[in-house]
Amino acid sequence: MKFGVLKDTKEGEFRVVCTPIEVKSILASGHEVFVQHDCGKMAGFPDFKYEEAGAKIVKTAEEIYKNCHMIAKVKEFTQYEYNLIREDQIILGCIHPAGNPEEVEAILRSKCIAFTAEDSHRYGSPNCEAAGKQGALFGLESMLTINGGKGKYVGGFAGAPGMNVLILGGGTVGQGALQVLYSLGADVTVMDINVGILRQLSYQYNGHINTSFCTKETIENLLPHTDMVLNCVKWPKESKNFLIDKEMLKLMEPGSVLVDISNDNPGAIESSHETHHNNPRYNVNGVVHYCVSNIPGAVANSTSIAYAAEMLPMILNILNLGVKEACIRDGFYRRSLTAYKGLLTHEETSCVQERPWIRPEEALKITDQNLNFAPPATVTRSVNFYKQ
Repeated sequence: MKFGVLKDTKEGEFRVVCTPIEVKSILASGHEVFVQHDCGKMAGFPDFKYEEAGAKIVKTAEEIYKNCHMIAKVKEFTQYEYNLIREDQIILGCIHPAGNPEEVEAILRSKCIAFTAEDSHRYGSPNCEAAGKQGALFGLESMLTINGGKGKYVGGFAGAPGMNVLILGGGTVGQGALQVLYSLGADVTVMDINVGILRQLSYQYNGHINTSFCTKETIENLLPHTDMVLNCVKWPKESKNFLIDKEMLKLMEPGSVLVDISNDNPGAIESSHETHHNNPRYNVNGVVHYCVSNIPGAVANSTSIAYAAEMLPMILNILNLGVKEACIRDGFYRRSLTAYKGLLTHEETSCVQERPWIRPEEALKITDQNLNFAPPATVTRSVNFYKQ
């Protein structure tokens, strides 16, 4: 098959979905690889490195779409690309379909086969780890007086206390943030609704962090004593409620910081809206907000290396086995199937956008197979199925 690597065009996005190392592996499996000009340049992978690996460099995205059976990129597919996607073409990226109705409409209209990468990870995405760790550092940068923060140093100085930090969510993102902030001396509280995760983190840090069950009321109680909040919660997109609303921000001292790493639309933070690296901060009720939606793009080399390595097995399985067999063998690939030849196969998107959907195994006609299991990607459920 012909596989294409696209250059990401989202503002502030410099990652690439395949480095030259992955190109060699794909070529070794008997496929051709086409790479868009300068797709990896800002991540430290110039065109000549891809050429040395055996890839063919093409100038435009149009050439990739025209020539390749399967294409991949890191982030969402943009309006510019909607009319380039071809019927039966396999596309892979962090589509975030539930929050992007126009993108979903274009994908369905094209009758392509689309996979949303964020739902495919069995052990958590390297992007999530990067978002947590780098998000914590951007939060500390936002706390600086020169950036509108109250100027509190994370670990404190002799005679001056360090920061009190509240992390909402103890998953991969939250654990990444915790590792950085704890190492730098912050007094950290982690909140989650999973007591098992809280217990595990308490053991891991020898009881030197605080843990609490995550409710809006508990958060409200802690905010007056909190210098920085990091939201790492994957919030149900159909929810009309918030963990932190605008009025609650008034409980925090002026110059406190809120970093919305999850940055869902809608999300857990009422005052949150997407920002970009060139203008990352704004102020609501005295609290500095940092809400860049693609934080890992700021450390493009490291995240590209880690992410490309994790995505390679999925890419190879689809190329080598085909979509159906790959989805039979790995339930995480099956649950990440977003659209199949004009049919929506993504449950959360069905619920949020009120679109009918069909289960992936039914669309693929593999219900009679011995299917590898994967838990649902979200807690969102939809019974809005296509009518026969």
